[in-house]
Amino acid sequence: MEPIVLVGGGLASARAAEALRDEGYDGDLVVVTAEPHHPYERPPLSKDFLRAESERDVVFPLAADWYDTHGVEVRTATLAVGLDAADHLLTLADGGTLAYSRCLLATGSSPRPLDAPGTDLAGVHYLRTLDDADRLSRVILDCSLEGAGRVAVVGDGWIGLEVAASARTLGLDVTVLGRNKAPLAGVLGPEMAEIFADLHAEHGTRLIRETSAVRLTGSESRVVGVELDDATEVDADIVVIGIGATPNVGLAEAAGLDLRPAGQGGGIAVDGTLRTSHPDVFAAGDVASIPSPHYGRPLRVEHWAAANDSGIHAARAMLGADAPYDSLPFFYSDQYELGMEYLGWVEAGRGYDDVVVSGSVRKRELVAFWVRDGRVLAGMAVNVWDQVDRIKKLILTGRDVPREELENFTA
Repeated sequence: MEPIVLVGGGLASARAAEALRDEGYDGDLVVVTAEPHHPYERPPLSKDFLRAESERDVVFPLAADWYDTHGVEVRTATLAVGLDAADHLLTLADGGTLAYSRCLLATGSSPRPLDAPGTDLAGVHYLRTLDDADRLSRVILDCSLEGAGRVAVVGDGWIGLEVAASARTLGLDVTVLGRNKAPLAGVLGPEMAEIFADLHAEHGTRLIRETSAVRLTGSESRVVGVELDDATEVDADIVVIGIGATPNVGLAEAAGLDLRPAGQGGGIAVDGTLRTSHPDVFAAGDVASIPSPHYGRPLRVEHWAAANDSGIHAARAMLGADAPYDSLPFFYSDQYELGMEYLGWVEAGRGYDDVVVSGSVRKRELVAFWVRDGRVLAGMAVNVWDQVDRIKKLILTGRDVPREELENFTA
């Protein structure tokens, strides 16, 4: 029998490989990744790893020898360029092919490029891969040791703010350039976004709101600044671009697999078992658009928990399990002294009619709930721990929760 092949070098592939062996699959198993590393997870790349506060091993969910001891072949630096679903064949960039019995596409996503002149200048960085983090870490640590360095972060989402917090913690001069009225407003809505705006401002980060970068300026092939849409310029020795990501659907598209429309978040369309439109091809992680039984629509979630949970679920499905994937979206972030955990899903600014807070916004110790017609759609705990299970229960019950009950949640 041909092997099960896992395409991708992220957490979803690692968890799928681990689950396949844990579930008793003893056949051939191959991981194909374009990167020169074993599968790794990304959250540390913008936090402790970027600041050199943790060892390199922190990014690897499985020890390097796990793959050998469990009989898993890992083909690093191997790019898959074609997928023939009918013939169960993967084509590699070196011209070789790899036959499979079942295939998991866990190809992740790629940083959305900034459409502006100057992005090819030295000193301009994206942060997606381990190699990206290595390069950026060296640069900001060198600047920190020299006691000088100006960082412009283009983008005010999670990656942008986590990089800003890391750079500012190391003593660099940081400016965040965002399109929104407040950082994270596109995700959290205006009510909760100001918590993060105030946090970064208090730590000395300059926030420029409702702006866009139209050009990166350079001198002797190095970046020296960012020109904004009002013709002002922000001086910068380092520019980090974090304006979102796009799912890597090239293999699936070339194979004729069904994709979701952009209006539904894009990605590879799967059913509840994470099976694509071909019965022997599955998808997990960032690239998978998964039907949500609770929210009644497909969701594509670019966060650690989705990669972790969907990788495991897909592995079990490839072995015959037919339970539908029902995990609620979950993500977390650590910035300075603020830690947050978010559970659920809501279209910020459109999908809710109220935000109810329990606790203190001033002290940044609270749980916030996004509510529509009395039902809790999502909840975020800020510096209040061990609340996720309680939040989950409120979301899943679907009942009309009195406002007073939510306001007293942390009492």
